[in-house]
Amino acid sequence: MKILVTGGAGFIGSHTVDLLLANGYQVRILDSLTPPVHQDGLLPSYVPPDAEFMRGDMRNRDDVDRALQGVDAVIHLAAYQDYLTDFSKFFHVNTVGTALIFELIVEKQYPVQKVVFASSQATYGEAKYLCPEHGAQYPELRSEEQLLARDWEPCCPVCGGSIASVRTDEAVVKPHNQYAMSKYTQEMIALNLGKRYGIPTVGLRYSITQGPRQSFSNAYSGICRIFTLRLMNDRAPIAYEDGQQLRDYVYVGDVARANLLALEDQRANYQVFNVGGREVVSVLEYAYLVADVLGKRIDPVVPGEFRFGDTRHVMSDITKLQSLGWEPTTSLREIVTDYAAWAEAQPNVRDYYAEAEVVMKQRGTVRMAPGAKLSTVG
Repeated sequence: MKILVTGGAGFIGSHTVDLLLANGYQVRILDSLTPPVHQDGLLPSYVPPDAEFMRGDMRNRDDVDRALQGVDAVIHLAAYQDYLTDFSKFFHVNTVGTALIFELIVEKQYPVQKVVFASSQATYGEAKYLCPEHGAQYPELRSEEQLLARDWEPCCPVCGGSIASVRTDEAVVKPHNQYAMSKYTQEMIALNLGKRYGIPTVGLRYSITQGPRQSFSNAYSGICRIFTLRLMNDRAPIAYEDGQQLRDYVYVGDVARANLLALEDQRANYQVFNVGGREVVSVLEYAYLVADVLGKRIDPVVPGEFRFGDTRHVMSDITKLQSLGWEPTTSLREIVTDYAAWAEAQPNVRDYYAEAEVVMKQRGTVRMAPGAKLSTVG
């Protein structure tokens, strides 16, 4: 059985390719090898020679058509995610690219037996909270005025009282930024077209995925990468807001296993699943963990900055995927240790995030709350 993995030379894609090959599948990779993930435009050395490689862009009809010929299933991982304000690119790559896959399968009558695609926890926005009086609530995006006042916590949309963040299941989505909106639109396209044309389709909403091979130069996401690079260069990790944001994290190898399960298990068809981790920690707790693993006695700093549109707290409920037999097997310390060992073995490691932060501030992505003072936690 031959599997097309779009984005197969990237972070999650390459680990998925490795697992597919180890399980006896033939693999074809479609990847554009473009920034911000691939700065040099070269095929990474970790891509196995046993995988067939095609250079191509998800926005190019001929490239996608060529890649679909002769494959039995598709694991669609190619995506655009960055801190830049080129909003249309998110939809051209993530949404239109997905529609193009189904368009060509239907038009050319390619015998594709399944499509598995990557979505994101970002589709939940502020996700699920509990109000003592009004139960489950899904707050709207925090206003700019609220953030400028350094009032970080969402409130109950009914009574305005305090609410507690809890793990969110797959039921309610409220995407707040261009990436999240493009991924949720992708979900609607894939699941609806899959049902309409009898192409079994599965969506996976990944939590923050961490591990080796995560590009140094894609500085928007990847807390482990950002904190590791800063600490390796003897710079303090920077925490936005007050550093108390809660997240769950999942190991890239566990995500690859979820991709394989979605491919092979027919019970998953025409559904979307959370793929997350067991442990929930704050951003500051994560910073201290990375410093401890690296043996650095450098405290994080909290300058009072924020990214408008960021989610305050989000943690995925993975019960649904667990019902199919999947479990996250890698602890948070193991995730950080594995990534740090890989990063320390790479040549010419510098703090890419510092460069990205300058651009984010220039474009208004990162803003300073008035009256905020630089503080060191410790």
